[in-house]
Amino acid sequence: MTQLKTSVDSLITIPNQRLLSIGGKHMTVMEAFLKADEVLLNAVRSISDLIVGSGYVVVDFADVKTIMAERGMAIMGVGAASGENRARDAAQKAISSPLLEDISIHGARGVLINVTGNTDITLSEVNEASTLIQEQAHENAKVIWGLVFDDTMGDSVRITVIATGFEEQVLREPDNVEPLAGRGRLFQDDDNVPPFVKKKVTIDYKDIKSRSDTIDIDDDRLDIPTFLRKQAD
Repeated sequence: MTQLKTSVDSLITIPNQRLLSIGGKHMTVMEAFLKADEVLLNAVRSISDLIVGSGYVVVDFADVKTIMAERGMAIMGVGAASGENRARDAAQKAISSPLLEDISIHGARGVLINVTGNTDITLSEVNEASTLIQEQAHENAKVIWGLVFDDTMGDSVRITVIATGFEEQVLREPDNVEPLAGRGRLFQDDDNVPPFVKKKVTIDYKDIKSRSDTIDIDDDRLDIPTFLRKQAD
């Protein structure tokens, strides 16, 4: 897969463990392969529908290329629902698909949304679904959405989400391992530690004059009151 990533614009993976969690231990090998093929079908169909489908919102190949080209790893999800909140429910299912367990579109900088429904779908429904998805992506994400009419959908709405442009994953330290550096954190709650240490303030000792420097004092002038010495100076 590492070699494949260098040769494609976007790569969508379907972990085998996700297939097991959906079908359980009784799922046959053939059924598992069919489930993976179904995901691939939905991904390809959503892109082709956006380009060649009869839609209320027209999306061309240039828009798709903007989201998919040279974006690295990608994830996709499909959700369908019917009823009063069908668009919102479909969007929620799309971004919380069992195949995306433990994976989130959070941080995605490119999001492609395809909404498929009957001609009675309202713009308000589409806007609600798109807003829900956009809130999960990066705040500066490039989001392109299209609406395809399909009379065979009946009362149902299907939403496909393809998210790309994820930053490289940052490895986090194990929870039970203490940091190797950072004694300062131990000082924060210790009242016996001076404030400048708690604040991690550093002192440049080069700026401090050497203790060997001497100051000349005229002993005879010490008997003169201070205000008279100042006048004399």
